Amino acid sequence: MPNVPEGHEQISLGGGCFWCVEAVYNRLDGVKSAVSGYTGGPLKNPTYADICTGTSGHAEVVHLVYDPEKINTETILDWFWKAHDPTTLNRQGNDVGTQYRSAIYYYSDEQKSLVDASLKKAQKDFKTPIVTEVAKASTFYPAEIYHQDYYCINGNKNGYCRAVIAPKIKKLGLENKEKSAE
Repeated sequence: MPNVPEGHEQISLGGGCFWCVEAVYNRLDGVKSAVSGYTGGPLKNPTYADICTGTSGHAEVVHLVYDPEKINTETILDWFWKAHDPTTLNRQGNDVGTQYRSAIYYYSDEQKSLVDASLKKAQKDFKTPIVTEVAKASTFYPAEIYHQDYYCINGNKNGYCRAVIAPKIKKLGLENKEKSAE
């Protein structure tokens, strides 16, 4: 589990491939860390191979640690609704399976209230019902090292990055956004 410094908060978000979610949140001021990993299933210490079977019960997520003085939970969630389609069950684009589900794993009752209010507000922007799983966070397992900062390291070299992540970053207006030093 990533370290959560005093005064910071955490939340885990699933919006399809974790490389995409991580690429978005790595660009936002106030996000101290965005770690790709797995949560939401019963298997202990899952691997990427386990997740890819679709039978582990886990979702690909990004565990965020953020400074609420710089970026609050509501803003974190606003970006979440913009960064993927929360109305498609168990898929984002060509990524299909329960591991790609839209999910929010919260860490406190206060955060759960913020999530519920945010979902209700976001639903007004979609014609079909939001199917995002909302659940209390369970054990988070960081993904293998080669998944961490994937877009940052492989953005120009990898076809998936060029075809899927780069257009998403551009659509969100984050292509030239660099985080300030934390």
